[in-house]
Amino acid sequence: MLIMILGLVLFLGTHAFSMARGPRAELVGRVGEGRYKLGYTLLSALGIVLIAVGYGHYRATGYIPVWNPPVFTRHLALLLVLLAFVVMASAYLPGRIRAFAKHPMLLAVKIWATAHLLANGDLGSIILFAAFLAWAVVDRISVKRRAVPAGAVVGQHGGQAAPAGWRNDGLAVVIGVAAWFVFARWLHPWLIGVAVWPGQA
Repeated sequence: MLIMILGLVLFLGTHAFSMARGPRAELVGRVGEGRYKLGYTLLSALGIVLIAVGYGHYRATGYIPVWNPPVFTRHLALLLVLLAFVVMASAYLPGRIRAFAKHPMLLAVKIWATAHLLANGDLGSIILFAAFLAWAVVDRISVKRRAVPAGAVVGQHGGQAAPAGWRNDGLAVVIGVAAWFVFARWLHPWLIGVAVWPGQA
C-alpha cells in the first residue's frame, strides 16, 4: 500500500501544486513553461504508474477489509460511473451538459470516486478513492476562487464555451456510453483485475 500512497502523493501533489498560482508562476518563471510542463507530465505519469502498481499489489497480497458493502452498491456504482463517462465526454463537446456541469472533468472525478467508495469497503480502496474525491473537491473550490469561467475545461487553455445545441450533447452521451461499456465489460477486469459487469465471475 505504501507504493500506492507514494503514487497518490506524486500525482495529486503535482496537481495540487498547480492550484498554488503564486509558487507555480514563480517556478515557471525560473525553469520555463516547457520544462515545467515536462516535469508536471512526468511526475503525474509516474504517480499514475505507482498508484496502479501499488493498488494491484495491495489487492493481491495485503487486502484489508473495513466493511462489507451491500450488493446493490455495485450496481449503483456501475450506473454512477456511466454518468461520469458521459460528463467526461462532455468536457470536449461544448453543449448543455458541459454548461450544466460547469467543470466537467472535476465533476466526473467526483462521481467516479464516490461510486467506488460506495462499492468498495477495504482500506486501500477507501484511501485511494477518498484521496481523489478530496482533491476534486478542493480543486473545484480553488477553481471557483480563481474565477475560472464555467464551462472551461480545467487544466486546459480557453474560456467559457457557449452551448452548441443538442448535437454535442447527443455525441457526449453516445461516446460516454460506448466508452463506459467497453471499459466496464472488458477493460476493467483486464486492467484492474476486478470484474464489474453483471454476470462476470
